[in-house]
Amino acid sequence: MADVVVYTYAKCSTCRNATKWLRAQGIDFEERPIRETPPSEAELQQMLDVYDGEIRRLFNTSSADYREAGLKDRLNTLTPAEAFAIQQTNGNLVKRPFLLTRDGRGIVGFKEDQWASFFGK
Repeated sequence: MADVVVYTYAKCSTCRNATKWLRAQGIDFEERPIRETPPSEAELQQMLDVYDGEIRRLFNTSSADYREAGLKDRLNTLTPAEAFAIQQTNGNLVKRPFLLTRDGRGIVGFKEDQWASFFGK
């Protein structure tokens, strides 16, 4: 794994803004397509640990796929393993951009001020 891995969706303007920001800051990263190659169970668990077990933070709650699957009502009843299995079969359900570092840190979504703080910029 590179020091920084970011999962993105090419048609997502927020993802494009995030990778543009990383490049402007001179941060080397590996970009992975979130729909074709969703985060692994270990990566999802790493991010769940970052967000103190708040599984909802890892889901793209604004997607049609989320609504169609009825996850709003079901999410609190799923174990992390069950939730991860759902996300791994449909990368569109994973909150993006989804950024992990080799040292166990992570952040989802993109807000420039939060990423600047995350990277100490």
